[in-house]
Amino acid sequence: MSVWEDGSYEILHYEIATEEGEAQWNQFFEHLLERGLEATKVQLVVSDGTLGLPKALKKNLPNAQQQRCITHKVRGLERYLSYAQAPEVESTTQPLKTDEAKRHRRFQISSDAYQIYNADNVEQSQQLLQRFITKWEPLEPKAVQVFQRDLDLTFTFYQFHPSLHRHIRTTNHLERLFREFRTKSDEIGAFPYETSCLTVFFLVLERDHAKHNRKSVAKN
Repeated sequence: MSVWEDGSYEILHYEIATEEGEAQWNQFFEHLLERGLEATKVQLVVSDGTLGLPKALKKNLPNAQQQRCITHKVRGLERYLSYAQAPEVESTTQPLKTDEAKRHRRFQISSDAYQIYNADNVEQSQQLLQRFITKWEPLEPKAVQVFQRDLDLTFTFYQFHPSLHRHIRTTNHLERLFREFRTKSDEIGAFPYETSCLTVFFLVLERDHAKHNRKSVAKN
């Protein structure tokens, strides 16, 4: 999916892959380049933490920086929570059950993590990060340690115009399309051929583009 300087976006290319290793990403980028993508003009690539991507980026899109999706980064915290000293009561002094206490902890630490990226600039964001570490490291050391891995890649979006931030700091636009495709594929049950799978995905994209174009026309 491309995001243009005016904030508009569209799908440029898609294909089926069995995994997300370096070889598969190299092939993906090679196909994009064959179709006319100018490698030197790509400024940023937004992704989750897929391990095969960085080397493929350096090889195929040498000018592109990487932005790690902040949604994936924050949600990744949950896998490492120990729930040490989780609150036993709410602010109303009502006792909390274990599941409720865990949900409360997940909500608190995730909300604080997201706040880091709501700052107006990277300097303020770094200050919020230090507050986050000071607050949560004593309670959730493993989660905070993992959160800080490659964390600098989650701040790349600050180098671009603020109007683009909501489009380029996450992969949410793509994830929404994937959810729509999964819903449709669940209705179908199974695809007899790859072509039928790609056809359904194409129809999902066409419907999304139509909705996006209608919204653009309405705004104008």
